[in-house]
Amino acid sequence: MTEKWYYTDPYLRRFTATVTGCEPAGTGWRITLDRTAFYPEGGGQPGDSGQIGGVRVSDTHEKGGEVFHTAVGPLEPGRKVEAEIDWDRRFSLMQNHSGEHIVSGIIHRLFGLDNVGFHMGSDAVTIDLSGELNAEQLAQVEREANHAVWADREIQIAYPGPEALARLDYRSKKELTGAVRIVTVPGSDVCACCGTHVRRTGEIGAIKLLTSQRSKGGVRVWMLCGARALADYAAKNTDLYAISGLLSAKIHETVPAVERLLAENAHLEQRAAQLEKQLFAMKAERFAEGTDRAVVFEEGLDHAALRRYCQALCARAGLAAAFSPDGQGGWRYVLGSTKRDPRPLGKALNQAFSGRGGGNRELVQGTILGGQPEIAAFCETLG
Repeated sequence: MTEKWYYTDPYLRRFTATVTGCEPAGTGWRITLDRTAFYPEGGGQPGDSGQIGGVRVSDTHEKGGEVFHTAVGPLEPGRKVEAEIDWDRRFSLMQNHSGEHIVSGIIHRLFGLDNVGFHMGSDAVTIDLSGELNAEQLAQVEREANHAVWADREIQIAYPGPEALARLDYRSKKELTGAVRIVTVPGSDVCACCGTHVRRTGEIGAIKLLTSQRSKGGVRVWMLCGARALADYAAKNTDLYAISGLLSAKIHETVPAVERLLAENAHLEQRAAQLEKQLFAMKAERFAEGTDRAVVFEEGLDHAALRRYCQALCARAGLAAAFSPDGQGGWRYVLGSTKRDPRPLGKALNQAFSGRGGGNRELVQGTILGGQPEIAAFCETLG
């Protein structure tokens, strides 16, 4: 069984250990040591990465009390090695895990909701709650969480005996027995947890709740702490100033500026569609009213424009088909008829030219492959 130094000293970055085992695992190797500071994945916290004896370690897991280090190369059992964890990554995980405790504890105290799911992802930390919270309530949680950070309280780790544990009011997702590790953030949270944490809340730096959405009868909250929160702010700040410059709007006036731009764009799109409809009606006039079929090929049309063109053609012909290159060697098409169900005709077109698509009793659309002359000739055979 591995001696777990990440519990006795979560700030230990470099250490010496003896290799106790090494076995192939997929494209890499699983290495065990007599002692380790590498935290294994668990409790929502990812496993540590780093290097052992000059060999890169990408992940760490635990099974049956043994800690397995996933490495890119082998190490000889019995060899003494120098090891080092990726400290910046580990400390960031400690900041975010400690911040999650504060947020979850405050939510439980204020609103009686439980944390039923927790994940530290590459983009953000997510917390799944047993009920819903609105934006105002989450803003209150964020304020109180940051007050807990600024208070710079000591985070306490303890293993209470059975009697003391029975009297303790603590958060846990399941019933626990044996030695239970209790993490206490004074004034904010008491929780059973196996993860690594900072010594004092001030080391968390900042807690930012990014967004939330309803999920499985509750709400999922995205958050970031410390270095990751700062990096996220810096990236968004850069983007916001760039958007401000593009819109010629002050920083705090970018939202109404974008709303105006979207409204103007919607108006222009509507006007363009009206003009396009008039244009297609004029183009369709080259076909005499009552024409049996009208088949056209036009550059640069998407399916929406093709539908408008086909509708204009249907006003003059029993069967209408409009095609436009799709930019990938094939054709977009829309097929319509005022006299028959176009769906069987579309199916025949798809079968003949390796196409796909569908529609209703008025119009069908899709994409096909083939040459223009062959497609035009086939359309003449459609009944």
